[in-house]
Formats: sequence, C-alpha cells, structure tokens
Amino acid sequence: MSQVFSEETHRNLLARIPHCTGREVSDWLRTVDEGPALFRFEEKVSWLRAEHNLAYGHAKAIIHEYDLRRAARRLA
Repeated sequence: MSQVFSEETHRNLLARIPHCTGREVSDWLRTVDEGPALFRFEEKVSWLRAEHNLAYGHAKAIIHEYDLRRAARRLA
C-alpha cells in the first residue's frame, strides 16, 4: 500500500469528501467494498477515479481509509 499523505492530510481530505462529492465517506467505503475485487492500491484508486470521476487525492484517501478499516477488522 502506498501512502504519501501525512495522517493530518489524510484526515483533512476525508473531512472534505462529503462536501466535494455529495456523498459521505461511509457511502464511498461501501462502494469500494461492493466494487470489483482489485488487489493493488493504485488499481483501486484508478477504478474509483474512472468509475466515479473522483479527484486523485479523494480517491486515494478513500482507498487508504478502506484499507485501514479492513486491517482493523482483521485484528479485532
């Protein structure tokens, strides 16, 4: 997984996603979960950008958050 954003930048991007996209982050995470079974981080980002016309930073933040939450579920 490739992460270039700092934690603060990641949180700021997540906070702006509802305003910029008209959808809550939880909706985007569900979209990723229901989307194609892609394995690589950048493939997921590219799919979100192409399929839903998202900006690169927003798509990357959504996929990073998705991966973080998925990893946390595995540990629980």
